[in-house]
Amino acid sequence: MGTGISSLNDVSSIAVIGAGQMGAGIAQVMGAAGYSTLLHDQSAEAVERAMQGIAKRLARAVEKEAITQSDADAALGKIKAASALEDLASADIVVEAIIENEAIKLKLLGKLDEICKPETLFATNTSSISITKLAAGTKRPDQVVGMHFMNPVPVMKLIELIRGLQTSDATYEVIRDLTLKLDKTPVTAKFDYPGFVVNRILIPMLNEACFVLQEGIATPEDIDAAMMLGTNHPMGPLTLADFVGLDTCLYIAQIFHREFGDSKYRPCPLLVKYVEAGWLGKKAGRGFYRYDQ
Repeated sequence: MGTGISSLNDVSSIAVIGAGQMGAGIAQVMGAAGYSTLLHDQSAEAVERAMQGIAKRLARAVEKEAITQSDADAALGKIKAASALEDLASADIVVEAIIENEAIKLKLLGKLDEICKPETLFATNTSSISITKLAAGTKRPDQVVGMHFMNPVPVMKLIELIRGLQTSDATYEVIRDLTLKLDKTPVTAKFDYPGFVVNRILIPMLNEACFVLQEGIATPEDIDAAMMLGTNHPMGPLTLADFVGLDTCLYIAQIFHREFGDSKYRPCPLLVKYVEAGWLGKKAGRGFYRYDQ
């Protein structure tokens, strides 16, 4: 313990595991910030799609004159595909952005613990799982921290930083400094409670919107319009749930209900039925709204 990287000046190489929407976005902002970035996924096809997506987003940014062509070329040149976990051995920071499943994340962190150099810091993009539990599955719990990016990563300015019970001050400071280097705004969850800050507030709101719909109080369109026009939200709760993924919303709500033991977190039965039907939101073509027409 206590051997981890203690200054952002010592960080030159960053690895991102998980080439889905979140992982690809995280790799993009790391490359844009000038870090040599390795992107790994179990699926080589997923990495290839991610790299293509990063190139397309950077090209659009050039078209909109948000960045220069040289900036885009430099960012893309910093990001490389890594075919095996062993390729990440020399990374100074590893950001985990895989499926939101505690057992799978613990298994991955255990492997990384054996592969990576002793000073490497581990950051997890989990949106709801205990950092303390994940850190305890490693031999370097003081070097594990929550780094929860918002979607879409290149656009959203917020990063939630979550300290586990064992997270050292040095680890936290390095990741906070990295957040600022990425031109993001950090918000710190001082206590490792389920959902941290954003999802602790957001998921119960989305779940309550499901109850309002289930009880026939209003249509999806009117529920969303009410929240957009009445509270100045840029997107209604049911539309947002569709974008997040109804399976993700349900999974987090179930964690809250189990961990807190409070009935106020009970997942709405309508949300459960939609997930059982495969109506998972925009990614599935149907959720509270239709996207396949």
